[in-house]
Amino acid sequence: MCLLPKQVAIWRRKCKLHPIYSITLTRLKEFIRRPEAVFWVYFFPILMVLVLGIAFRNQTQEVFPVDVIEGPHAAQMKQHLVQSAQINATIIDRESSRKRLRTGKTTLAISARDPADQRSIDYLLDPQRPGALQVRNLVDDRLQTAFGRTDAFTATQTEFDEPGGTFVDFLVPGLLGIGLMGGGMWGVGFAIVDMRIRKLLKRYMATPMRRSDFLISMLISRLVFMVPQVLLLIAFSYFLFDYRVYGSLLAVTVLVFVGAMEFAAIGLVVGSRAQTLETASGLMNLVMLPMWTLCGAFFSYERFPEFFHPVIRLLPLTPIIDSLRGVMMEGESLLQQWPEMLVMVAWTVIPFTVAMVIFRWRD
Repeated sequence: MCLLPKQVAIWRRKCKLHPIYSITLTRLKEFIRRPEAVFWVYFFPILMVLVLGIAFRNQTQEVFPVDVIEGPHAAQMKQHLVQSAQINATIIDRESSRKRLRTGKTTLAISARDPADQRSIDYLLDPQRPGALQVRNLVDDRLQTAFGRTDAFTATQTEFDEPGGTFVDFLVPGLLGIGLMGGGMWGVGFAIVDMRIRKLLKRYMATPMRRSDFLISMLISRLVFMVPQVLLLIAFSYFLFDYRVYGSLLAVTVLVFVGAMEFAAIGLVVGSRAQTLETASGLMNLVMLPMWTLCGAFFSYERFPEFFHPVIRLLPLTPIIDSLRGVMMEGESLLQQWPEMLVMVAWTVIPFTVAMVIFRWRD
């Protein structure tokens, strides 16, 4: 049944007067009027894609610095090593080499244990330093061959270059997850604390608006901010790095929607009781910083000991990144992401419920 013009006008008037509509519109206007907020939400993720994409897109073969300690056979060892394109060998005294190792300017130092025997090689390295063992094996292989060892077979190398296999393909879902996390935490939690400091929440308390109306409007405003953020990041990656989404765009949309709700709900909890910006900032960093390193945004979390994997998978950021990579890189369906979806829904419902209970309009 069609609505009469008068009924339509009444319906529109009621919508405009509804607290959820009013607060959402206010949040949108306030956000647009803050250039620094627009930059961090929309353009900072694009800047990270640009920098990291250029750094890793056409990366040349890595060259490792190696110190050859001065001695009777130093020149000969250096001659053997410089035949490898991956080794940059330098003859240097022992004390200077130890200083270079301490400051990370070199990865490995080699010397002869017995000055009378050039085959008595000693390797000086920190095995905990990334790449140190790789360089040690590379140098050892080069010297072993130079001293007469023969290879049992001849190997070839084929570069892996398949769709979805570049670092940019791996990076974009991680940055989307980080953007959703930062936008939800700062765009919701920080905004509520800022309203409390400016005494706006006291004014809202004097209105007929319910706390549920206010909290829902904060969630909705976050979803509106999220749409251009995701579109800009994917479009930028497509035009600059030929990025492709190999799964369903609808599945990506659903995952992004749930991920945005998840972190907006966590942001509500942080902002429900925090009284100062310093407190809110500390709580948000406490929540976000561990996930930056643990949840696989820039490298796979499988590098951590297997004992930690179940805990890492239950963190809020991990399921959104894993599910986005499954759809965007591997073309998986939304149904295949149900374990991650379940975790995200739990991180949405539980924090929102907690926020409804502990939220205060004023100190």
